Amino acid sequence: MTKFDVEEFAKASMDFGAYSTAMAEHRRARSTRRLDHQPRCRPEVDGERLTSAEIASFFILLAVAGNETTRNAISHGMLALTRYPEEREKWWADFDGHGPHRGRGDRAVGITGDLHAPHAQTRTTELSGTKMAKGDKVTLWYCSANRDESKFADPWTLRRRAQHPTRIRASVAAAPHFCLGANLARREISVTFEELRRRMPDIVATRRADAPASSFIHGIKQLPVAWTPTG
Repeated sequence: MTKFDVEEFAKASMDFGAYSTAMAEHRRARSTRRLDHQPRCRPEVDGERLTSAEIASFFILLAVAGNETTRNAISHGMLALTRYPEEREKWWADFDGHGPHRGRGDRAVGITGDLHAPHAQTRTTELSGTKMAKGDKVTLWYCSANRDESKFADPWTLRRRAQHPTRIRASVAAAPHFCLGANLARREISVTFEELRRRMPDIVATRRADAPASSFIHGIKQLPVAWTPTG
């Protein structure tokens, strides 16, 4: 795992924000027929429009939420197909337009958001044989729901047609959440795996994935692959 460089991360974030703000100012000043200058595409609330800084913040949100999630879902899906070759053969033989992100077990989870929530114990208790005293710091990992042995048989194995006995809801900041780009992301992931199946059916990861030093993003930094060229 590559050592996390805080200064490099801070500089990249600042540069990205500055670029986004400058782009918003540039577009605002130009008299063109671009989308952001069309009257119908100038949203206002109580007579106020988004500032350049607010547009930049929204742009950063779209870049992260629309990129990290889909990119990592594809990478985790590729890793899952490599780990479970028998399931992979079933997938390729009866491909229904969905990638392994729809499978059960070692799912293609590329989640950006609250993967965990740290808390301090308010009282002494015991959970699944583990004793926790008042004041102990504990962490709830939401993604562990996909590995619940009381709900899923063999939860660590990728299964294409597995049953989902429970409905799992995602939440952000204690509020119900539905990703506005979910349908686009599903389509992007499906098309990617459809093309991999058609063009590089034997593609596999060649070594362990490099993960970022983060408990916020369940991502993959690098995943070398290999396949047999055709024609």
